[in-house]
Amino acid sequence: MRYFSNRRQGEQRVMTGLLKTERMLDRFSDGVGALSAILMVPLVANVFYDVVMRYLLNDVSIGMQELEWHLYSAIFLLGIAYTLKADGHVRVDVIHERLDARWRALIDMCGTVIFIWPFCLLIAYFGLEFAQGAYRIGETSGDPGGLPYRWVIKGMIPLSFACVLISSVGFFLRALNEFLGSKGDANNTGPMSANTTRRNSP
Repeated sequence: MRYFSNRRQGEQRVMTGLLKTERMLDRFSDGVGALSAILMVPLVANVFYDVVMRYLLNDVSIGMQELEWHLYSAIFLLGIAYTLKADGHVRVDVIHERLDARWRALIDMCGTVIFIWPFCLLIAYFGLEFAQGAYRIGETSGDPGGLPYRWVIKGMIPLSFACVLISSVGFFLRALNEFLGSKGDANNTGPMSANTTRRNSP
């Protein structure tokens, strides 16, 4: 009896640790998503300024126009990590939704390991070389009056996919917790269920 009691306590500690790690990574993804949303404010202000200057004062600023797509790129790239956490990316499947929770979680874990992690590592690695090259040569805008320091926006590529990689670990842990929780329900382990733990958590 003591063996089974100790084993159950050990399993519960593992589940608790997984849930805490998942929540910590989810908070990171939420922070990246909040930063992406905040960048919408200067983007809207920039567009408003550009429209007023162009159509009312007949004045065009190349730098302000470039800043628009710089901000838009940053918003889009940073938003990928949060969208993964929120499970908001488009899914094209005909089988996944018909499976039970345990099989769906297993598919999500396999997809994360086989597709998301290698893709993020490749983009982050080559994106870093891309940004470093721009920094070494002091790349600036090719248009007169454009923005300097082109490496800053190019550096958003490896940074954003590093964020996606971190967020995908949380996505993997969420699927793992669901997989173990479903297994626990099947074995009538009650408190071992990750889903029950998540529902009861504040």
